[in-house]
Amino acid sequence: MTERLAPGDIAPAFTLPDADGNDVSLADHKGRKVIVYFYPAALTPGCTKQACDFTDNLDVLAGAGYDVIGVSPDKPEKLAKFRDKENLKVTLLADPSKGVLESYGAFGEKKMYGKTVTGVIRSTIVVDEEGKVERALYNVRATGHVAKIIKDLGV
Repeated sequence: MTERLAPGDIAPAFTLPDADGNDVSLADHKGRKVIVYFYPAALTPGCTKQACDFTDNLDVLAGAGYDVIGVSPDKPEKLAKFRDKENLKVTLLADPSKGVLESYGAFGEKKMYGKTVTGVIRSTIVVDEEGKVERALYNVRATGHVAKIIKDLGV
């Protein structure tokens, strides 16, 4: 089982390709708060709902000093299709090796339809300006999650 992050932990550094194949690092966002969310697969109903919710609330979050990054095990080409089909404005990063997913505790055993499976654990990590974990939320729901984060962060 992958170790889960907790508030106060240093957020693991990462550099991953975005939907256009350009490298994006957590360090690129130093000095800003970052919401890093992990989702199982682009172009699926729950993940589409979640990505659209983040996109719809991006101005509110950005206005409060938050950048939003979505990470999945998809390849950049699939992320580009996802972004274009749904008009997404959030930064989508590809982690096909699942190394970043694992370092954030967002990959491992989970329950799905009553069975134990290994896969992406839908998670959201809020990283502060100094690169420390402010909030670590695991097994979140795709629907209503963004509204809850906004409320919890007092945005």
